[in-house]
Amino acid sequence: MLHVVATPIGNLGDISARALECLKSASLIACEDTRRTWQLLTHFGIPRPEMVSYRQGNEERIAEHVVAAVNAGREVALCSDGGYPGISDPGYRLIRKCATENVPYDVIPGASAVNVALLMSGLSTSSFVFKGFPPRGPGAIRNWFAEEKESDHTLICYESPFRVGHTLEAAYDVFGDREAAVCIELTKLHERVSRGYLKDLAAEFKDAKVKGEVALVIAGANPKFARAAAPSE
Repeated sequence: MLHVVATPIGNLGDISARALECLKSASLIACEDTRRTWQLLTHFGIPRPEMVSYRQGNEERIAEHVVAAVNAGREVALCSDGGYPGISDPGYRLIRKCATENVPYDVIPGASAVNVALLMSGLSTSSFVFKGFPPRGPGAIRNWFAEEKESDHTLICYESPFRVGHTLEAAYDVFGDREAAVCIELTKLHERVSRGYLKDLAAEFKDAKVKGEVALVIAGANPKFARAAAPSE
């Protein structure tokens, strides 16, 4: 059996008892960074099994190795550096291979920056869309946001700490002045959430030096989340 294991996004106390038991019983762990996963195992006193790095660039080759191990009757765990494998992290190709080839697998739930960011934003939770990382080019990122301009779903995405101001400015150009939140280092010691309107947040982060992982949450196309126009003089 392949076990797709969600691991903590920051606070190690967020790991589940089920995830720990799975990591203890695995004879092979495929992980994004063997050093990071070894630190996790060491923290919880789990002996190191066979480990292989499963990352962008070697996914196809390692997927073959993992499937062969599962078909040989081994217990295999797949994990990323934090959160769910396959959600803006390596894992999809292996999971897809198992699904299409009827290789048994399950998912061990756990922490996710998507859900934490949504709730920390204070924005609508009735429906939302997660779009991973936006493209970098100025035209591409505006087109990317434009696809969601008329949607009433709350939008969640990840971003590099070096591009937060640029991305907020692009969102403001497309959406206008909607409510949004910038979530930094969620669940970690220096967790920080800035809430406000896109125009103000873009100005706040324009030249800011941000450290750590970032999730952006932007309100959908609902007038109640848009800043009222200032009365004319």
